[in-house]
Amino acid sequence: MTAIIFTGYWFAAILVCFGLGAVGSLALRKQEKIANIWSGVFSIIGSTAGILFGITGLTAEQSLSVSLPLSTISNLISFTFNIDQLAAFFIFVISLIALFASIYGLGYVKHYFGKYDVGSFGFFYNLFIAGMLLVVSASNAIVFLVAWELMSLASYFLVVFEHDKEENVNAGFLYFVMTHIGTAFILLFFLLVYKFTGTFDFTHIKEGIAMMPPLVRDFAFIFALIGFGTKAGVIPLHIWLPSAHPAAPSHVSALMSGVMIKTGIYMIIRVVFFFFVEIPLWWGLLIVVIGAVSSVLGVLYALTEHDIKKLLAYSSIENIGIILLGIGSALSFYIVGQLAFAIMGIVAALFHTLNHAVFKSLLFLGAGSVIQSTHTRNIEEYGGLIKRMPETAMFFIVGSMAISALPPFNGFFSEWITYQSLFPGIVVFGSWGQWIFILATAALAVTGGLALACFVKACGATFLARPRSHHAENAEEAKMPLRIAMATLSVLTLVFGVASGFITKLLIQISSRFLEIGDMTIMHTTAGNEIVIGNNFAFVSPVWLFGIFALFIIFVWFLVRYAIYPKQKVKTGPTWDCGTDLTPRMEITSTGFARSIILVFKGVLRPTIQKGVVYRDDQSRYFPKSRTVNMHVGDLYRNYFYNPIIKFVDSVSLRAKSIQTGNLNTYIIYILITIIAALYIAVH
Repeated sequence: MTAIIFTGYWFAAILVCFGLGAVGSLALRKQEKIANIWSGVFSIIGSTAGILFGITGLTAEQSLSVSLPLSTISNLISFTFNIDQLAAFFIFVISLIALFASIYGLGYVKHYFGKYDVGSFGFFYNLFIAGMLLVVSASNAIVFLVAWELMSLASYFLVVFEHDKEENVNAGFLYFVMTHIGTAFILLFFLLVYKFTGTFDFTHIKEGIAMMPPLVRDFAFIFALIGFGTKAGVIPLHIWLPSAHPAAPSHVSALMSGVMIKTGIYMIIRVVFFFFVEIPLWWGLLIVVIGAVSSVLGVLYALTEHDIKKLLAYSSIENIGIILLGIGSALSFYIVGQLAFAIMGIVAALFHTLNHAVFKSLLFLGAGSVIQSTHTRNIEEYGGLIKRMPETAMFFIVGSMAISALPPFNGFFSEWITYQSLFPGIVVFGSWGQWIFILATAALAVTGGLALACFVKACGATFLARPRSHHAENAEEAKMPLRIAMATLSVLTLVFGVASGFITKLLIQISSRFLEIGDMTIMHTTAGNEIVIGNNFAFVSPVWLFGIFALFIIFVWFLVRYAIYPKQKVKTGPTWDCGTDLTPRMEITSTGFARSIILVFKGVLRPTIQKGVVYRDDQSRYFPKSRTVNMHVGDLYRNYFYNPIIKFVDSVSLRAKSIQTGNLNTYIIYILITIIAALYIAVH
């Protein structure tokens, strides 16, 4: 009991830290330097405490029930937070990324001094983090919706922080609309649940959910999937994400992409595994299909982008798809009683949630350093930055290797487990279920190849060759706080990779506990930190892969140092250019690199290509002065899904406008008809 009371004070103290950071930053808004330090220090303290609190929850034998001073206002609202191992895991992930984003922000926010209200930024930044922590710990639907709205509104104001840029305001408006459409579906879900359970308490919903008719249950699931899927950014509910994430300051982008969209993933897991019983198989298969589509199309759109932050935003859609593949496979196996395989799917989803949070945050912070130094997000205007920003380049390359699932970095191991979670579906399910898992496995393989191509493009066009603009020529290395945050996250991508066996063991324990099915042996770890599937059906050793990676680097260094250039000094001289001056125009550009792949998938992406030729004079057709190729890839979902809906709503609105006659007698008749209809419904 003493430990629980202490934990309650600890959780309240974390929220107080972020509250003080928010209020103090706003109060000090006229002293922007002090406001920035105040906001950063309190968010760092709160995040550090959150990490320790999350670890405590992960190692606890039972769920931690935390009641705030206003524990109960009515029989509907209870300020009690039930923190089980699943919630503790997400608290740990959110706090971990918030810590390094806050360290980064201490240096990054300085370039806003004198331009924007830094005090207001600190206010919304701290509320944003606090809102995410409340979302994953709330155990009452009304309190959850308040926390969800706090998180959404705070992030909206951070998206439009640079409010003098029209594109940011438009991105914020789209985000505001889409997030509240999602919230409306979430509200419908909870209202349906309340109608049949009579409670908003998460711990009691499952007890009464069995009384819900199958058709209503299916509608409730669809409402939840749309509502939480909108926040997660799954296709086709993703249209806000590629605009909002780039518009926000870079360390906020890291938080939004690294952890905020995972709150949608958390609630999808919570809903399908904790709330419902007697689930139909099509629920799990639908999530697998959504995951496969999101992963492939997400990385395809990322490959077409030349805005470095939009590229990373689309890549987040891809990785959300990979996480959903794990969740969908786990739910499908859980429904048919294959519990061991279900655990493997949940482990894959949770592990990739952690890994994506780390390497995507690293990449957004690296992109932010590049943007702050070059003052542009256009990859085509970069080039040669590895000489001007060598440390940032190294950190970005590490993040690119991790997101491309190259061993021994963390992304490889979670994607490897995802593959293992999909393979059994090819055998377990029959007919169309089998084909769904075959195509999902193929989609994951295609996604992996395209992701590698995407980040080869991003790294090569950004850091290699020569500068292609004066922005790149004048770039400087990022400041120390920025480099500290990136360096630590780079180390974590390797640490979490090498420690994959230990992390997997913990995730197996978490999955077994919240699925209430005990320990299963289909997936286990050995004393040597190996991850083993079945009776040695498949296994991987993170330690051995790290050793091979380290030996390869050492071998290459010795080969270059003592075999290729023994006791020779490296001389720098002009490159033989066949008599032609070398210029940045001779480099392969981001557009040129992606063009061939885009044309392979032109049936899906539908690119528009415009070519232009400028001649030296009107008489010479054979000596062009320049040639240009302009390739544009639009968002199919905006063009063929959302725009028709918007046009339909506009037309209906114009027709409905005709009932507004301005005649008072007509309005009285409308009121009378409404009252009669309401009474009829109430009686029957």
